[in-house]
Amino acid sequence: MELDMSGSKEVWVNLEGHRYPIYVGLGNVQELGNILSQLNWRGKLGLITDENVARLYLDNILDIIKSSINKECITHILPAGEEYKTLSQIENICTTMLRGGLDRTSGVIALGGGVVGDVAGFFSACYMRGIPFVQIPTTIVAQVDASIGGKTGVNHPLGKNIIGAFHQPDAVLIDLSFLRTLPEKIYFEGFAEIIKRAIIADEQMFKFCEENAQNLKLRELDFLLYPVFRSCEIKADIVMKDEKEQSIRAYLNLGHTFGHAIESVTNYKQYLHGEAVAIGLVCACELSRILGFCHQSIPEKVRNLLRQYGLPISFSGIAVEEILEAMKRDKKVRAGALRFILPRKIGEVFIAEDVPLDVVKEVLIKVSEGGSYDNVLLK
Repeated sequence: MELDMSGSKEVWVNLEGHRYPIYVGLGNVQELGNILSQLNWRGKLGLITDENVARLYLDNILDIIKSSINKECITHILPAGEEYKTLSQIENICTTMLRGGLDRTSGVIALGGGVVGDVAGFFSACYMRGIPFVQIPTTIVAQVDASIGGKTGVNHPLGKNIIGAFHQPDAVLIDLSFLRTLPEKIYFEGFAEIIKRAIIADEQMFKFCEENAQNLKLRELDFLLYPVFRSCEIKADIVMKDEKEQSIRAYLNLGHTFGHAIESVTNYKQYLHGEAVAIGLVCACELSRILGFCHQSIPEKVRNLLRQYGLPISFSGIAVEEILEAMKRDKKVRAGALRFILPRKIGEVFIAEDVPLDVVKEVLIKVSEGGSYDNVLLK
């Protein structure tokens, strides 16, 4: 398969009243100063990161800012983890930035994974009724998904991302070099989002991930450039057609109705987000197979690919009834009815309305550890 895997790339998100670039490359974080100069924010800068990223990269980022635009930068360091994606953290950030003198002419840099991007984005949407921000995502999950499209927010004890706002960034700077220092589990969870994007819209990328698993698992970043950039292209295209999720942007929720419920009932401690999405993809494919919407082989193809990247394909220690209750509180519910994004084939999905609850329960039982999913014979 001949694919362009060389050099830095960019894709633009063009929306009504706002447009912004997504830069993808290796070592391109050095361009941060140029990007900030072009944005020309007049006030002080705010920078939000977490304790893990700060330890590795904060000093370098601050040096780039100082040497290029010499602006004062007020830093807030979050504790690391999904369990800290809360309203109380937004209040803490507001305190830091108010004391530091950020005003309506200021801008914010989000440096970190999906939690940092979501929290920093929501802070930016709320602070003084909205100030601009730039995303510098440092994980695959954040690079291909969370940093793009303007969905920001925090969790509530009863549901994930229930409190939030649409607030588009002014730029997204994706440097694959950050991925070299990721812990193994956090590196591999990102492939759930890449595989999800391939199931939604690109069979060729699905095949690429099958054929180049060894290179990708070894963090050969030249190979990773293609699926990361292509994932960004797919998301940008969908967001441009449906910014506020009135129709096809819901496609990006493939696996998430199941995955978010699993995260919620386990208090975000048993599975990483990408791992929960992987389980959700298995559930969605199996649901589509049972309902007769996709070929019998699709769930097996998806499970096999997820397995190659060490991702879970079943769950354990969670009551199916708890997951069902959490799904009913999901923000994707419409008029009390569950909606699912289901595959017709690799590269094509659709919105399924009014799926029978007993069938959803059957799928969850099959995908739960000790259930019959692993023993199902695909006919």
